[in-house]
Amino acid sequence: MAVHLRLTRTGRHKRPLYRVVAADSRKPRDGRFLEILGIFDPLKEAGLPELKQERVLSWLHQGAQPTVTVKTLLRRCGVWKQFETEKAAKKKGA
Repeated sequence: MAVHLRLTRTGRHKRPLYRVVAADSRKPRDGRFLEILGIFDPLKEAGLPELKQERVLSWLHQGAQPTVTVKTLLRRCGVWKQFETEKAAKKKGA
């Protein structure tokens, strides 16, 4: 089962709200997911998602692939940089 970190759309008409979720890649966009990892409101001025960073890092270390949009959000929050440094340290130590 290939796991992707992606966005699912919730909210009302013309007032989107997205959940960052870990989901099986074969499921539809708003279909069943494995875990909710955070919320992203694109209409907020800050434009930063509220994430469970430990769980996101856990999924990334287990091999979950983020979509392009989620990867951009992770970079904005600094989670992606943290993941890459941990990955490099693990590779260097091994």
